[in-house]
Amino acid sequence: MEERFIYTLVRRTDWEAARAAGHDAGSEDDRRDGFLHFSTAAQLRATAARHRRGEPELLMVEVEAAALGPALRYEPASGSRPGLFPHLYGVLPLSAVVRVLPLPVGPDGLHVFPEGWP
Repeated sequence: MEERFIYTLVRRTDWEAARAAGHDAGSEDDRRDGFLHFSTAAQLRATAARHRRGEPELLMVEVEAAALGPALRYEPASGSRPGLFPHLYGVLPLSAVVRVLPLPVGPDGLHVFPEGWP
C-alpha cells in the first residue's frame, strides 16, 4: 500500500527545532518507539482525534514518501487500529517535506483539516 504522500503531526515547537537541525528526529513518542509515526491521508483525521485531540499549535507535515527510501515501512499499528501505517526508521530529511500546514482546534476539540480532506 504505497502512498505518494504521507503525513505526520508535529507540535510547532518541535518543528522549529527540526528546522534548526536540518532534519526531524521525531517526538518523544517517536524516539521511545524507535521510528517516526506517519499516517496516510485517509488515516490522518482519526490519528489526530485519537492522539492529539485538543492540542493547540499542531502542524500537519506532508512528506514525499518515495524520498524516504527503504527506511520507510508500512506496518500494523499497536492496539486495535486496522490497516498498515507508515513508519520511518531514521530521521526525516527536510528535503522530503512538501508542505506544512497549521491544524487549528475546532470548538469540539477536533482539529480542522483543509477543505476536502478525506
